[in-house]
Parts: sequence; C-alpha cells; structure tokens
Amino acid sequence: MSDPLLRYRDEFPILATSTYLVSNSLGAMPRTVPERLAEYAQQWATLGVRAWAQGWWEMPVSVGDEIAPLIGAGAGEVAMVPNVSVGQAQVLSALDYGGGRDTIVMTALDFPSVRYVYDELAARLGARIVVVPSDDGVGVSEERLIEAIDERTRLVAISHVTWTTGRVLPVGQIAALCREKGVPLLVDGAQSVGAIPVNVPVLGCDFYTVSGQKWLLGPDATGALYVRPDLVEKLAVHFPSGYGLASHDAGAPIAFAPGADRFDPGAVPLPALRGLLAALSFAAESGEERFDRARSMAARCRELLAERHEVLTEPDQATLVSFKPHGDPEQAVARLTERGVVVRGFPGLDWIRASVGFWTSEDELDRLLAALPG
Repeated sequence: MSDPLLRYRDEFPILATSTYLVSNSLGAMPRTVPERLAEYAQQWATLGVRAWAQGWWEMPVSVGDEIAPLIGAGAGEVAMVPNVSVGQAQVLSALDYGGGRDTIVMTALDFPSVRYVYDELAARLGARIVVVPSDDGVGVSEERLIEAIDERTRLVAISHVTWTTGRVLPVGQIAALCREKGVPLLVDGAQSVGAIPVNVPVLGCDFYTVSGQKWLLGPDATGALYVRPDLVEKLAVHFPSGYGLASHDAGAPIAFAPGADRFDPGAVPLPALRGLLAALSFAAESGEERFDRARSMAARCRELLAERHEVLTEPDQATLVSFKPHGDPEQAVARLTERGVVVRGFPGLDWIRASVGFWTSEDELDRLLAALPG
C-alpha cells in the first residue's frame, strides 16, 4: 500500500467486499455519492418546485463545464445527455445527407447500442451506413478504415477505445484525414474518458461522446456530448428542449443557447448529475498520475494472465484487458463471481473483459488469477 494513489481505495465501499474489475461497464461508487443524492432529495422535499431556482436549472451546464477540462474542452462546449446513444443521435439528426454526401463510416467493433442508433435512425434520415469489418473480432484494420472514407462520406463515427479488447484507435491520424476530405469526425469516448488522457482539440475531433458511468465513476444516465465550438451555429437541432434555449421568457423569441447546451435533449436526471459531480472530484484530485498507474497495472494484469491464458489486448493499450479463459466464458465469470471477483463477459464473445483503475492493487490481480479455472 506504499503507492499514494492506493489511499483512494477507502473511498469505494465495494472494494471492501469484492475485487471489482469492471469499470468498463459500471464504475465503483464513491462513498461521497449518497450524500449528494440525499441533498437532491432534501431540496425536493423542502422546496418543491422552488428548488429549480437553487441550481437545478443550471446543473446540466455546470456539470458539463466540470467534464470539459477532463477532455481538453472549454466552458460551454459540453452538453449533458442521458447516455452515449442519445448524444450520438443528436449529432446524426443535426446533419443532412443530401448533395452527394450520404455515407456514414463506422466499424464492426463500435458498441452494439450505438450501432442500433445508426442502423435505425441514420438510415431513416437517408444515410447509407458503411461498416468496416473486423477479421478477428479483436481489431479493425486502420488502413481499411481510412480507405472507406471517400467523396460520399458525410460522417465518420468511431470508438476511441474499443469496448471489446481495449484497443486504442489512432484518432488524431483519422481526424487529420477527415479534415483533408472535409468530413466531420464523431468519436465515442465511453471507454476512454477517465481511463486514458483525452484532449479533443489536440485529437481534432468535431464531436465526442462521454459516458459518466464507467471510468468517471458516476451513476447511470450520465452522458455528455462535446461539439466543436465553430460548428454549433452551423448545425440543426431536431430534438430541442427548454434546457437548450437562450431564454426562458415566454415573451422572448425562441432561440437556442449559444453553446453546446443547445443539444441538451430535455429533462436530465438531476440526482444522477449530483452523483457524477461527487465522482468527478476524484479525477480532479488524483491528477494525471492516475493514468500512468492504471496503465502500469493493466500491463501487469496482462503479463500475469498471459502466463496461463490467451490475452487479446495488445501491450500499451488502454486499461481494459480481454482474455480467453479455459473452458466456457460464462461459467468462468460465474466462478469468479462466487469468489468475489467481479468481471464482465458479453453474449456472443468467447472472452472475458477485466478492467483496472488507478486504485487497483497487486493483491487484486493475484485474486483474479487464483480464482480463474485452469
């Protein structure tokens, strides 16, 4: 316990009763979250509708401004949305697919719920979806992805880190090509923000979606959408809400807010946002060192697993480590769960995903290895 970052272990109650290696799905709840949820309940109970004047109305903007520096964005450049899929849908609906540019390029390794949005909504809007395949289910050829971007491409939508094996895509390289071809780039950062350093202006992203419930350690229903500032006025808003208006005066002309919050899709879960605010304090307090330690622990996890199992995650990638256990993956997950080690499989995959954080200890990695069959 000599590493100073391990002092944060006491801030996560679940670590006292289990080896929690599943922030790729839902982060461990910080012990400060219940207090923030109780504050919401107390305000509602005592103030009722008057609580809107106590910061409720401004909360989506203020929380967005807390997330912004974590991805290198500025104030007013991040809108809060219930989840990544809604953020992606806001972007899709803001684009037109005429004038010879009707194609959206994505990959076979984008998260299924995001793929659903494209297959249904984008297709209904007149877009043609081109999915770059994966030959092995582990990675996607970057050359093949780049080749798919042509004169018909309206949008490129990719994941910064693949949810299957934690592979980090060269977003900066892809963004540069997109700029050359005049194509906007939308990046799903659900598996990156909070796990690896992210700077959207440096990467060259036009849009970037964030999940608060994973590596940022917040509750469900906490997503965010970054929109490049100079694009805001050029985009249509097809899912407007009261949150996204410049004025709430009934006598004023209807006009959208000047920043990314015009893309707020409607009433957001205020209790969840309060919980996320509590969780974000860890990112601000622990500093950039958390990324180095998490990556170091992921490398150690990979090294230990590789002694007895096939590891799919490449060295020096993100903090998600995917591996094939001996025997049936579902049974292996059940066995681990019985022994207090929480990891995640996924229907249709023959491997298990384990994730480490800056709070993960060597002892936890040893427990993972000891609990695995074979």
